[in-house]
Amino acid sequence: MTVEDVARKMLELKILPRFCILVMTGVYIRCIEWALSQPDLTTQQASLISVVTGAMTGSLAVWLNSEKH
Repeated sequence: MTVEDVARKMLELKILPRFCILVMTGVYIRCIEWALSQPDLTTQQASLISVVTGAMTGSLAVWLNSEKH
């Protein structure tokens, strides 16, 4: 099995995008855990969580749309 065969198989199975979504989900969960551990969220902290949630929602939508094809 050559390097090209391995690369072709990785592209076929879409391993890298799935791994990236898995890592992003883990980081998102840790971000939410951090926010819930704060005794009193400031507006800046709440804004950060809002932006991270929006980014995760957008990337998940793009990934799910690309999985259809």
